[in-house]
Amino acid sequence: MADLLVYRAEGEAVVHGGELYGFTVTRWRLPATYPPFAAVLFVPTTWIPVPALKVAFLAGNALLLALLVTISARLAGRTASLPLLCAATAGALWLEPVFQTLLFGQINLAIACLVLWDLTRPPGARATGLALGIATGIKLTPAVFIAYLFLTARRKEAAVATASFAGTALLGAVLLPSASVDFWTRRLFETGRVGKAWIVDNQSLQGLTARALHTAAPGLTWAVPTAAVAATGLWLASRTHRVDRDPRDPRDPRDPRDSRDRWGILVTAFTALLISPISWSHHWVWCVPLLTVLLAAGRRRLALTAVALFTARTMWLLPHEGDLDLRLPWWQQPFAAPYPLFGLALLTGAAVALRRPGRAQPSVSSSSASTIR
Repeated sequence: MADLLVYRAEGEAVVHGGELYGFTVTRWRLPATYPPFAAVLFVPTTWIPVPALKVAFLAGNALLLALLVTISARLAGRTASLPLLCAATAGALWLEPVFQTLLFGQINLAIACLVLWDLTRPPGARATGLALGIATGIKLTPAVFIAYLFLTARRKEAAVATASFAGTALLGAVLLPSASVDFWTRRLFETGRVGKAWIVDNQSLQGLTARALHTAAPGLTWAVPTAAVAATGLWLASRTHRVDRDPRDPRDPRDPRDSRDRWGILVTAFTALLISPISWSHHWVWCVPLLTVLLAAGRRRLALTAVALFTARTMWLLPHEGDLDLRLPWWQQPFAAPYPLFGLALLTGAAVALRRPGRAQPSVSSSSASTIR
C-alpha cells in the first residue's frame, strides 16, 4: 500500500506544517502529486496507526467497489439484488485495475463513485455537479467530465462543478497558501513527478507511444495524436448524449431509464484515461461500469472479451525491470498496452455505432430497461 503511505505523509505535512511537495516516502521515493485540497482530506489518515489504516483502507475500498457496482447498475438502467451485488463485487476484485487499487491503497474507486453518482442522478436533482467538482479538486482528471457537461448543454451542472472545483482550490489556498502557489504554478506541470511515462504501468497513449518508439520522451509524436483523440472522444460523447432518449418527450416509446447517457459517460471516461499523460493500470477501474452496461445490454461476448482483457495482466508478464520497457520487440507491444488499445477500439466502436441509422445508443438494446432480480 505504497500510495496510502504517500497520502498519510501528505496529511502529516499538513498537520506539522512540512513542505508538502518536498518529501519522498517508501523505498520507491514517492512524492506528493495531488492538489493541496487532497492533502487536507488526508489529515484523518494520521489519526490511527499504519497497520489499522491499511485494514481500514482495504475494507473501505471493498465497500466502495460494492457502491460502484450499485451505481453502475443504475447507469445501465438496472437494479441489482443483494446476492447479485455480492457476487458481482467479489468477481470485480479479480479485475486487474481493481486489484491493483486495493494493493496500492489507492483512491480510484472513491473518485469513480463520486463522478458516476453525480452524473447518474435524476434530472433536476439539486447541486448536481458538486461531487464532480470535488473529485476534480482531488485528482484533476475528472475535469474532462466538466467539459462533457458543457458540450452537452448542461450548463447549470457544469457551472456547479466548476464552482465546486474552484472552491476546493480556494480552500487549499487558504489552508496551505505556499503549497498552493507551488502546486498551481510549478508542480502541476511536472508530470515526471508522477512517474516514468514509458513504463508498462502507464496505460495511456503516451505510455503506448513511448514504448512503441523506444523513447522516453515521445514529444509531438504523442501530443498531436492525443489532442486528436481528446477532440474526437468528447465529440463522440456529446453526439451519443444527443441521440439518447428525451425524458420530456412522451412520444418516445423507450423506457425513461434509457435516458441516462450511459455511453456518453463511458466514452468520456475512457477518453480521459487515454489522453492523460499518466494513466496507471489501476486508474482503469472504469472497466466496472463498462462491463455492467455491456452485460445489461446483452453484449455477453464483448463483455467476456473485456473481462479477459482486464484480468489477463499481460503487461506484468513482460520483462520490465530497469529500462526493458523501452526495448520491447514489436510483437510484445500489444501485450504491454492492452488498455489504451482497448480504449481506442471502444471509441472506434462508438463512432461506427453512431453512423448506423436507427441506433439510439451504441451497443445498448431495449432489453437494458429490465430489472435484475
